[in-house]
Amino acid sequence: MSLAYSILLLLISSTSTSYFISFAHSKIARLGISSKMLKNAPDGSTQKIDESDLKMYYFNQTLDHFTFTPKSYMTFQQRYAINSSHWGGAKANAPILAFLGEESSLDSDLSGIGFLRDNGPHLKALLVYIEHRYYGKTMPFGSAEEALKNASTLGYLNAAQALADYAAILLHVKEKYSTKHSPIIVIGGSYGGMLAAWFRLKYPHIALGALASSAPLLYFEDTRPKIGYYYIVTKVFKETSERCYTRIRKSWKEIDRVAVKPNGLSILSKTFKTCAPLNGSFNIKDFLDTIYAEAVQYNRGPTYWVANVCNAINANTPNRKDTLLDRIFAGVVALIGNRTCYDTNMFSQPTNNHIAWRWQSCSEIVIPVGYDKQDTMFPTAPFNMTSYIDGCESYYGVPPRPHWITTYFGIQDVKLILRRFGSNIIFSNGLSDPYSVGGVLEDISDTVVAITTNGSHCQDISLKNKEDPQWLVMQREKEIKVIDSWISTYQNDLRDLNMSI
Repeated sequence: MSLAYSILLLLISSTSTSYFISFAHSKIARLGISSKMLKNAPDGSTQKIDESDLKMYYFNQTLDHFTFTPKSYMTFQQRYAINSSHWGGAKANAPILAFLGEESSLDSDLSGIGFLRDNGPHLKALLVYIEHRYYGKTMPFGSAEEALKNASTLGYLNAAQALADYAAILLHVKEKYSTKHSPIIVIGGSYGGMLAAWFRLKYPHIALGALASSAPLLYFEDTRPKIGYYYIVTKVFKETSERCYTRIRKSWKEIDRVAVKPNGLSILSKTFKTCAPLNGSFNIKDFLDTIYAEAVQYNRGPTYWVANVCNAINANTPNRKDTLLDRIFAGVVALIGNRTCYDTNMFSQPTNNHIAWRWQSCSEIVIPVGYDKQDTMFPTAPFNMTSYIDGCESYYGVPPRPHWITTYFGIQDVKLILRRFGSNIIFSNGLSDPYSVGGVLEDISDTVVAITTNGSHCQDISLKNKEDPQWLVMQREKEIKVIDSWISTYQNDLRDLNMSI
């Protein structure tokens, strides 16, 4: 979702700023529901929606749900929003659709998530949106400055605490609306999709079911996919245009070749119209890597970003002096627009959301994204867990726990575990999404189902558009049909139970 929000390349190698950790070959592609980095792209604007029916609230949330030390009883204000305009009411036990926020501000989720708003009237549902702790305006310790200060305060930022937060707020909402038996369906995308699936597994007494969109919950060290994130990036570019793919592949060596020339960095800076002088060729490489990854991850119509980039890179120009790097730069302009200069650090600005997600990626959400041999559009640089751990430990004073997620949520043998203990979960994935390699792509049982399309990241839970392709319309209809069946079965069980009393 979101997979945020966060940065596209969270851990930038060889950077000099104190905000980032220098890790060899340890880039983490951004999780997040929609593109925030390329929101100014020609087709990247978000739809304006009427939010007048939303009411914003703050819940007095417990800092630490799992210990009983004096400090654990501290509280903070957690933000959530409710739309009750279509709700069928407590007497009808009408359902609750709850969006579980991810590494993003609630404001960006409200403007980008359409699944609840689009389906609330049909389900006669109460709509609830909850902001994740340490993101947006939901800051423990009174301020972002204190909350994000160091490992001592950041230590309360993890998935288990977030799930417990959601449980507390959802029970509060049911009490607030005097609706003991309204079934709750949780929805999330990207990291939030993982949270939705985990919430159903950990809190089945609260959530009747979960829609986990583009949730790479198998992209961990113990369940690492055979092919990785950048394999899909390569695949999508190659399928879009072989010529474009070949030019991008050749460009990395060309950047290095120019960089070692006398005044080579100045030449590169002029070619790419950088806002500041380059410290090395890595600045341009990281910038381009981000452009290509973001274009694929959020590649959607009506004007598809990868096609835009490739059309510009492939175009024949009247200027015969155009070089390979001139064509690569044309791809940048096609995606993010014509600017007076281009900030090669535009994707790595240390906002509060970025800092919070960096902590999560350096503690438990350790997703081993690297450049493997089959990722042929990029120079090979496999993920190095040892250097990753060393980098995190040197920065925070505590090492990551790369095996904790699989231990806590039990997904090492996902088919067996979900078949035995799971139910009422939809895993939706677009196979053109690089994170789909870590998703559940096959039905596990009659009630744990996978819905796959050729779409991009979290496309199914985004706002409806009149230009949506038919396969996307059908995907959403299938998801609602499954959710309808869960609610219908629940309501029948509830009637049977009441009649037997």
